[in-house]
Amino acid sequence: MTAARAAKAGGSGGVEDTSGTGGSGGGGGDSSPPPFRAAVAALSETRPRPEIRLATLPAPRRLAPYSFALEATVTDPDDTDTELADGRFVLLHDPQGQESWQGTFRVVTLGRAELEAEIAGDPLLPEVTWTWLTGALEARGAGYTQPSGTVTRSSSAYFGGLAERPAEELLEIRASWTPEGATPDAAAHLTAWCELLCQCAGLPPETGEATSVVQLPQRRGPR
Repeated sequence: MTAARAAKAGGSGGVEDTSGTGGSGGGGGDSSPPPFRAAVAALSETRPRPEIRLATLPAPRRLAPYSFALEATVTDPDDTDTELADGRFVLLHDPQGQESWQGTFRVVTLGRAELEAEIAGDPLLPEVTWTWLTGALEARGAGYTQPSGTVTRSSSAYFGGLAERPAEELLEIRASWTPEGATPDAAAHLTAWCELLCQCAGLPPETGEATSVVQLPQRRGPR
């Protein structure tokens, strides 16, 4: 997993700016619309659980007039040098709206985690992973419409000079949705997505309370 290896600080202290910029088409600057500035400010002030490190990324410039991107890494609570999951969270804004969005904002995300082989073979894993996302959004009161996405399991075997490397199983979820409201609660959407990453990483709920969804066993960290 490489999407978030640059994020080596931040944690519960909020978002670390490692790219020097977090937006396009005005980004979070004064020239961007007030709803977008408010959403970016909320994302920048979000405090995830300690196992999550957030950092800004250069935002995509062709998807919408305004955008803001973050990368995330979920680390092992007992070994902060071991990554269990990573991903990207992108907030898009088009004041004119886009037909496919059915709104003026859109969240686009990617999450990845390594799996043990026996877990990767569970036929219900894709459906369960998707319900983790929708359940986290609903639990945080993050209203949304027009959800879409994919859940993919992949296997890698190594040969030749890499033959000593054990086989890997990877879970990947790509999801996008339209946040409700003219100025959506961006922090709630980011927090819900961070909770999804933690579930994919096999971490227990932060509160320690029971959950109706069975947690996956702890993953191997990247080698």
